[in-house]
Amino acid sequence: MTAIPTVTLNNGVTMPQLGFGVFQVPDEETTAAVATALKAGYRSIDTAVIYGNERGVGRALADSGIARDELFITTKLWNADQGYDSTLAAFETSLDKLGLDHVDLYLIHWPTPARDRYLDTWRALEKLYADGRTRAIGVSNFRPAHLERLLGAASVVPAVNQIELHPGLQQRESRDFHARHGIATEAWSPLAQGAVLKNDAVTTIAARHGRSPAQVVLRWHLQIGNVVIPKSVTEARIHENLDVFGFELDAREIDALDALDRGMRTGPDPDTLN
Repeated sequence: MTAIPTVTLNNGVTMPQLGFGVFQVPDEETTAAVATALKAGYRSIDTAVIYGNERGVGRALADSGIARDELFITTKLWNADQGYDSTLAAFETSLDKLGLDHVDLYLIHWPTPARDRYLDTWRALEKLYADGRTRAIGVSNFRPAHLERLLGAASVVPAVNQIELHPGLQQRESRDFHARHGIATEAWSPLAQGAVLKNDAVTTIAARHGRSPAQVVLRWHLQIGNVVIPKSVTEARIHENLDVFGFELDAREIDALDALDRGMRTGPDPDTLN
């Protein structure tokens, strides 16, 4: 298997460009799924408080025998925990569940603009970063307007913005903003929960390469520069999602997938979720 490429974040930390997500995986199934992913070769694992499976991730990490410095672990602060002191407390709870003394990336999960706490929350993330409790800090589901406000008050520029992104929702405005400010774009729901996999353009390209539609879409993400975290609990698909380095999409194929943008969300709107 070809080694997973990395992206260098704006603080010099390297992050695998392809990782393993555990959204919607019950805690009791998470340990086995993460163990399978680690055995397959994944080294980046993405979880969150609200997923309820940080302990399951931690069990798999502890059982893996993989050196801590070979792993890249991301978790996220939930909305109800936003605020300076509550963020610091929530972070300690996450570390305890994961069984770690630090994480590699800590994210504010949603901007929750009606709560209006993400500036205080970011100050807490900056403290955690300064104290070496997390190697990088970032946000998730922030629109450019949220980021503009954050950057106006921040001492540390977010390293990552993790957003819903797939051929049906390409988020060009956000990606352009990220590029201008040195923020890595990370895609959640990279396959639109399967909604894009039956598209004619996707299936045609897949047949041409002798690959699955999911592999084609993941390859598109990688070639346009996204960090991507597909999720599965099926061993065959966990392996399939990692096997995306033995082929390349040409410019016409990239253009065909770029043409699929429909503004199609599978998840909440960041401006209204609180």
